[in-house]
Order: sequence, then structure tokens, then C-alpha cells
Amino acid sequence: MSFQPVVPFSGTAGYAFLQRTRESQQAAFEQAPLIKRNVEAFRDRIASITSAEELVADRQLLEVALGAFGLDEDINNKYFIEKILSSDTEDPKSLASKFSDKRYSAMAKAFGFGDANGPSLDVAGFADRITDAYQDRQFEIAVGESDSNMRLAMSFERELATINDQTELSDNARWYSVMASPPLRKVFETALGLPQSFGTLDLDRQLTEFRDRAERVFGTSDVTDFADPDMQKEALRLFLVRGQIADGQSQMGSGASIALTLLQGG
Repeated sequence: MSFQPVVPFSGTAGYAFLQRTRESQQAAFEQAPLIKRNVEAFRDRIASITSAEELVADRQLLEVALGAFGLDEDINNKYFIEKILSSDTEDPKSLASKFSDKRYSAMAKAFGFGDANGPSLDVAGFADRITDAYQDRQFEIAVGESDSNMRLAMSFERELATINDQTELSDNARWYSVMASPPLRKVFETALGLPQSFGTLDLDRQLTEFRDRAERVFGTSDVTDFADPDMQKEALRLFLVRGQIADGQSQMGSGASIALTLLQGG
């Protein structure tokens, strides 16, 4: 039986517990047979892979590759993933570069099948970087099975760093990248108190609202300012508190609905 991460509380208390216990909990989680087999297979075989076609043909290696970038759900989209992995990430017109979801271009760049010099999968440390990312994300998925808000909070720093590391982006472009990242979008929308209907607005209106609301709540509308640990801590605090309140209201509404049904049935 595999280890299931323990999340005894919701909100900020639960996140503080996870931060304290993550190292020991994740170490136990990584001993699960499936995780161990996938990691060992990737480390043993990845250096022999020479093309995107070969990688996609090996389901076990592909599972780790996709999992490392949070793209697990694409496991059966083999033709599409092969084209992504074969993309030249230096070409803005390539398939991987065209996607607003930057996880695809990050994966293509990491493996380098579309690079002029070809892939370098046998370089020291490559397998460790990919398997470490795979294990981190699989642990977050397992945590999310108990509390989806915890999973989002755990991924916040990494997802934000991915955007801020792209130094060529303007601040508006960074906000558009936030909007294109489901986990970041959810964290910011909740932390800023934006309604569920917010996503139905046109993108330019959403951008304006994100910037204005961030300025009022955090005193800045610059995405790069959230690289500051204190800013991240405050953003996550608001996200977790407001998320906990929303979950509580949802449960109350569900309970009231059940009670009404029972009364009507009586």
C-alpha cells in the first residue's frame, strides 16, 4: 500500500503543517512501488534515447517526462507530444513556442530534441533534475487528493519563478502568462477576491482588473515583485484564508440543500 500524504487541517494551519513535514512525508511517498519503478527506469534508460519518437514510444519514460512538467493528462496524446518535443524552442513560430501554456516549451527546451545540436540526455544531472521534478509534482498531486488548495499553494513559488525567469517579458506579458497558468490564475483570483465569473471577461479587461486589484491589495501590480518571499507569503495567506471560507460556504450550501430535499420528501 502506497503512502498517502497527511493533511490534518485546511487553510493556513494545514499549509504550515505541510511545510514542516514535507521532507519526511515526501520521502515516504517516494517509496511507493510505482514511483520507484518509474524513477529507476528513467534513470536507467533516458541516456539511450535519441529522438522524440523514441521517448514517446516508451510509455514509462514518457510518464516521467510529462509528470515532471505537470502534463500528466497528455499521456495518451502521443502524436501531439512528439511534435511538441521536436519543436525548436528558439523559433517563436514552432508549435511549443506558440502555446500560452509555457509548460510545453519548458519541456521541449529541457529535452532539446528540436535544438540545433540535438538532445544531451546523457549529461550528468539531467536524469536527476527530471526525476526530482516528477517526484515533487506527484507528491503535490497526492496532497491535492486530500485538499486541492494545498496542491495549488505548494506549486505557487515554482510556477511564479518560471514566469519571472523569462526576463524578456513585459509586465503585461507576465500577467497574461499568469492567466494562462491554471494554478497561478486560481491562486491570484482567490487571493484578490475575484468572482467565479471573472474568467468570462475579455482578456484585456481581465488584465486591467488583475493589475488594479493587485495594486489595491498588495500595493504593487508588478508580477516580479511577487518573487519576494514576504509577498509570496501574503499572497498564499490570502489565498488559503479565502479558499477556506469559500469551501466552508460551499459545504454549508450543500448541507442546506440536502436538508431542504429531506424536508420536501417528508
